[in-house]
Amino acid sequence: MRGTTTIVAGLGFRKNAGADAIGGAVAAALEAAGVDASSLDALATLADKAAEPGFLKAAQRLRLRVALVSAADMTEASEAGLTVSERVLAEKGVPSVAEATALAAAGPGARLLCARVTNREAACAIAIGKAAAATGETE
Repeated sequence: MRGTTTIVAGLGFRKNAGADAIGGAVAAALEAAGVDASSLDALATLADKAAEPGFLKAAQRLRLRVALVSAADMTEASEAGLTVSERVLAEKGVPSVAEATALAAAGPGARLLCARVTNREAACAIAIGKAAAATGETE
């Protein structure tokens, strides 16, 4: 991977969330962050959401790689979050899945470019961090 930074859209979403809702949350977060969609490197979410059809379809539509985040990594990264959802905190143990997964996937020292943006089915936050040394992906 070229460059020194990576920009990641972190997602939290309801079970069976649609690709349109997920894509809409990504678009709204990109706008809030002032980031062009072409700068986005990956969509990140919790590993246990990897098979959700709406998430996979949204990633395919956006032509982005998927970054799966473990619960432990999400918890560690959540300290740098900006917002708190009491419901998510009670269910997942972190203030915001979207913010925490964005931060975790963007790597050490990552920071949020915007707080999470939500709609009825999904939440998205944008983080920037240093590019991973080896991701196993091809350009």
